[in-house]
Amino acid sequence: MREKGPAINFIGGLQWADLPQATRRRAKLCLLDGLGVTLAGTLTEVSKITASYAAFGWRGNEAAIFLHGCRASTAGAAFANAHSANALDLDDDAIFTRGHPGAQLIPTVLAVGEERCAGGQSLLAAMVCGYEMAIRIGRCWHDHHETYQACGSWGSVGCAAAAANLMKLSPHGISSALGIAEYHAPNALMMEDIAHPSMVKHAIGWGAMTGVTAAGLAARGYTGVPILMEMEKYRAWFKDLGDKYWMDGGVFYKEWSSCAWGHAAGVAALQLVKKHGIKPEEIKKIRVKTFTEAAALFRDLPSTTEEAQFSIRWPLACLLVDHQLGPEQILEKRLSDPQVVNLFDKIEIVLDQEIDQLYREMKGTDLRMHSAVEITLQDGRCLDSGIVERAADRWDEQSLKDKFHRLAGYVLPASTVEKLIEMIIHFEQIDDVSELIGLIS
Repeated sequence: MREKGPAINFIGGLQWADLPQATRRRAKLCLLDGLGVTLAGTLTEVSKITASYAAFGWRGNEAAIFLHGCRASTAGAAFANAHSANALDLDDDAIFTRGHPGAQLIPTVLAVGEERCAGGQSLLAAMVCGYEMAIRIGRCWHDHHETYQACGSWGSVGCAAAAANLMKLSPHGISSALGIAEYHAPNALMMEDIAHPSMVKHAIGWGAMTGVTAAGLAARGYTGVPILMEMEKYRAWFKDLGDKYWMDGGVFYKEWSSCAWGHAAGVAALQLVKKHGIKPEEIKKIRVKTFTEAAALFRDLPSTTEEAQFSIRWPLACLLVDHQLGPEQILEKRLSDPQVVNLFDKIEIVLDQEIDQLYREMKGTDLRMHSAVEITLQDGRCLDSGIVERAADRWDEQSLKDKFHRLAGYVLPASTVEKLIEMIIHFEQIDDVSELIGLIS
């Protein structure tokens, strides 16, 4: 029978009580990070557009579209909130996925959870279920598909798994939900979005919507096709479900609002600037050495926040001027800043074979990325960072609280931000997610 197997059993049976302490803690930190970036993401135009459309095109009262004062069907709210979650490119990455799981999973479980008046323990368990399945499905997906597909593809299946867990579907219903989600998953070509940055960004909204819809259809008897994890070559990747929790050490939180492929360049440049006390006006030229995918990021002066995020040159120029990279640096109102534009024009991006080989060797199995930066000064000195790795995962509870404060503080009063943090850190004690939703509707 198709519905038997470790993945179906894991999705159908996982509960809060089953989770190791480290995984419980990680789930709450993922929620803290994911909700913070979602709330800040409501500042963007794509958030406003998708909220307006979801309230119109997916009419309903099942779930809130955060901070836009409207509601929609469960799938519609997940769609809109997922767009907000990825709108600033500050959401998490995860091992094997080559992309963003949290921006899809957190809007999914919050929307389904609100519809079902679920409590904190149920939502956190569903989140863990979704992350663990997304990581493994993502690994299968990238191995199976010759063309690099973006997050909404494998994310559809991860979101279906999270929704199925929360909805307590039968084994047959779970199998159907996964098969429906995989069949209807968007064929989102990652490098096309990289070449032409726009609001379609990795099809993340569609991944959440597809997963929620798949679970809802399966609950009503709609059936799906066999999925990748049922292939013999992939079964071993699911046997450790419930024993090995990849999300414990395999989720990477982001400090900077831009594509992670460019972060190592930012680390390298800031190290040189701080070590030598370099001021922006002292810089004559910057040469960034990187790998193929990063070298393909948008090269021109950005005119939208999406173009700014999918760039190395713009984020790097902002970092060297402000020493930070968030909504102030990446939203449209900053894109004509003459000081940043002047530094942007001095940055050259080149493909480096040694760095490219490092990326080939660990692509998809590791979250480390490398770059090197050479800064030539007006006085003729040339400073070389050497090959530098993207910053290690330095995040703990306090640093994620600080990030939440910073991001949610753009859109909410300080008192509300404090309530949300306290609620999330003790989320397992919440009886009904509407307690949280009421603060961000």
